[in-house]
Amino acid sequence: MTEIPQSHRLSPKPLDELLAEVHSQMNPGLSAQGRVHSLLQAVLDIGGDLDLATVLRRLTEAAAHLAEARFAGLGVIGEDGSFTEFIPVGFTQAQAERISRFPYGKGVLSTPLRERAPIRLSDLREHPDFSGFPEGHPGMSSFLGVPIQVRGEIFGNLYLTEKENGGEFDEDDETIVTALATAAGVAIENARLYEETRLRERWLGATTEITTRLLSGADTDEVLAYLASQAREIGGADTAVIMLPDPHARGHLFAEIADGPIAQEILGTPVDIHDSTCGWVYESGEATAIPDLRQANCPMLTHRGYGPGLLVPLGTPGNTRGVLLLGKLSERAPFDANTRRMLHAFSVQAGVALELAEARRDSERIVVLEERDRIAKDLHDVVIQRLFASAMTLMSTVRLINSPEAEERVQRTIDELDSTIREIRSTIFDLQNPPSRRDTSLRGRILRLAENTAHSLGCHPGVSLDGPIDASVPDEVGEQLLAVLGEGLTNVARHARATEVHVSVTVEETSVTDRPTTLTLTVTDNGVGLPEEGRRSGLRNLDQRARALGGGFSAGRGEGGGTVLVWKVPVSVPDPEV
Repeated sequence: MTEIPQSHRLSPKPLDELLAEVHSQMNPGLSAQGRVHSLLQAVLDIGGDLDLATVLRRLTEAAAHLAEARFAGLGVIGEDGSFTEFIPVGFTQAQAERISRFPYGKGVLSTPLRERAPIRLSDLREHPDFSGFPEGHPGMSSFLGVPIQVRGEIFGNLYLTEKENGGEFDEDDETIVTALATAAGVAIENARLYEETRLRERWLGATTEITTRLLSGADTDEVLAYLASQAREIGGADTAVIMLPDPHARGHLFAEIADGPIAQEILGTPVDIHDSTCGWVYESGEATAIPDLRQANCPMLTHRGYGPGLLVPLGTPGNTRGVLLLGKLSERAPFDANTRRMLHAFSVQAGVALELAEARRDSERIVVLEERDRIAKDLHDVVIQRLFASAMTLMSTVRLINSPEAEERVQRTIDELDSTIREIRSTIFDLQNPPSRRDTSLRGRILRLAENTAHSLGCHPGVSLDGPIDASVPDEVGEQLLAVLGEGLTNVARHARATEVHVSVTVEETSVTDRPTTLTLTVTDNGVGLPEEGRRSGLRNLDQRARALGGGFSAGRGEGGGTVLVWKVPVSVPDPEV
């Protein structure tokens, strides 16, 4: 609202003093007494409600009734002096639909605000600031404009046109409408404070709900979707968008969450951080209002009929998590200062809650990793050592056994212990490497490649990984291994007609310094087996890859049928001090 200079402020008066002044200035008679009674009743009616929209409409209707005007309007003044809201009275539904737009508060309508005084005109079209009626607007001549003040500030202007008897508005009309506007200021202030309190309670409730959900372990995307819907609803916006940075596409924000009628159409839209208002808000951590989103380099809303916008950082300056964008359709009023303040506080609290939730998840993740590391150490230092000792004891016992059957059983037990030790070592590796790291490791890529071929194979291949695969296999050898595995599984899918497929990748460690560590890939299936004649260009390719690395390749029938592919290459063990 626009501040009134002290010299121009209308002095607020008690209601009884206003009524006395109105009564003294009116022409004597029953009509004047009736109008004073109507004024008092109007003031009581206006003050009987705390809903601001209802109070403003009742005020406009009461002014039209008291001044016997066919049409009335109340324009609420914004920070830039134009109307943020206009309440028309006296228009039929058909008349309202024909009007292309309602006033913005410019021209002759700004005179009461500019001059800080009422204005009466016999024909508003003769005023030098008159700029014509909007398309579809009915013609008007007689005019009365009165400013409305609330606690020393101009809240809006009250307009009356077209005296019902065809005459002009007189001094009595001006006096009684001015008294009504002055007396209604208290009701407007009460309704405005009530609305702000109720709005603040809704923002506080939404903030509490977001914090509770995040700290109770709810999914972050679900909480952000709730944040967007609440911001759109409470802030009176048509669309809400949460834009977040993508670590894999630096320099851009992406519309990750959206709420509103066009939500699905704008999801995933990128915005340049370095060449947009959205990016400026993200980097500076400061909120900003935008009169027209088309001027903000915001492609998701630029060509969709959106005008007023509000950009708010999620978080605090220097630690912004993302940006919340609220947009209104172009014909709607901009976001007021009160909404901006409350939404900014809301977004800061939401950003802090997101940070706390992430810190809590990091703490929980550290606890889990520490526990995994403890289990891995126990397996390595206790379980494996005991199994290894048991296997060594059994191996030394074999030569003391005279029964071939007993010797076979003990040897089988030794083999099973050896296999168990290998599996536990593989488990230890998995425990010491979190999932995010395993996804990019050679082990993870082997598992993912095997899983991706399940559809073409018609079955899920079994995968066995043994030894320090990630630690011992260089990147270039790992790439060759993946290429060979992919080609081998593709051959099985094309030719073998198998129902079972097994993949084994083993790194055989050795303590002999002059003997290199060996990487072995084995692909086994129960299919029709290799044909004795036919094209083998794919197998030759696998053999060439092995020879290029100083290894070898073989393919043949399995003992129980099917095919066994063995691809074996040497790998060097990296120096642990490097």
